Amino acid sequence: MSTTSPAALSASGLPSGLAGLAFAKGHGTGNDFVLVADPDGLRDYDAGEVAAVCDRHNGIGADGFIRAVRSEHLPEGQALLQTNPDAEWFMDYRNGDGSVSEMCGNGVRVFVHFLLEEGLAQLAEGQALPIGTRAGLKTVTRTENGYAVDMGPWEFIFPDHAAAKAMDTVVDAGGLEVPRPGLSVSMGNPHTVVALAELSELAATDLNTAPSVDPVPEDGTNVEFVVPAEPLVVDGVGQLTMRVHERGVGETQSCGTGACAAAAATRFWAGAAAPNSWSVAVPGGVLGIRFLTGPEGREHVELSGPAVLVARGTLL
Repeated sequence: MSTTSPAALSASGLPSGLAGLAFAKGHGTGNDFVLVADPDGLRDYDAGEVAAVCDRHNGIGADGFIRAVRSEHLPEGQALLQTNPDAEWFMDYRNGDGSVSEMCGNGVRVFVHFLLEEGLAQLAEGQALPIGTRAGLKTVTRTENGYAVDMGPWEFIFPDHAAAKAMDTVVDAGGLEVPRPGLSVSMGNPHTVVALAELSELAATDLNTAPSVDPVPEDGTNVEFVVPAEPLVVDGVGQLTMRVHERGVGETQSCGTGACAAAAATRFWAGAAAPNSWSVAVPGGVLGIRFLTGPEGREHVELSGPAVLVARGTLL
């Protein structure tokens, strides 16, 4: 993270270059974001500026920072437009520490809601909007109670180990008596899923510091601890409770891609009779997960849930 000398700070204590920045604050099941509109790509933000804004004590406070920019103004967006010319908008997403991230499932729902509230896009219930991300194109559909996102295909990060042992890594965290096996799943960003037996064990797990993961995926990993319900399936829907430690953030109230990964891993562990629809309870609410066949024939994951804007303001 970059450092800023006192002379370069505004009256608010934030980097002076941020003075006058108009923003919105939003969340999806408690996973919260600062959002800014930059349609013409006129202003990028460095890691230090993002971290300062997302700081919960000295800034606005958020798990992540989202810049709404037209795809044509970013190299990643220009590449997407070659095959997806309707992907006008790109979600430029940063973690709360300022690091660049590929994708955020809760964030993309809040991003689309922000575009609608800003008058930058229109979307009636049942209609879909293609969004560019660093994890590729994501299609977001407006629903009666929020938004559903086709998150694209999922895959194992270490497929040979997953197939042979149904686990590929060992995870240790504070509060756990012994390290636990994990299964690593990519949703365009990396996740490691650990199953626990009891809700009390989940509650006692310390996620204030990053869990130890061995071997860790190349770009690091988000770690999800899940407790499958008993019974696992109710009215044809699988039931999970989850907590998550996100790369560059720490524990968050929710993680959309993490919920998808948790459902994918648990469904794999449960075997061929496992359902395609899942309900994942996180500290910030409940997310819906559905497995379906994508247009190219691969299995995709759909994530559904609410998106809310709670405030608007201008940085001093």
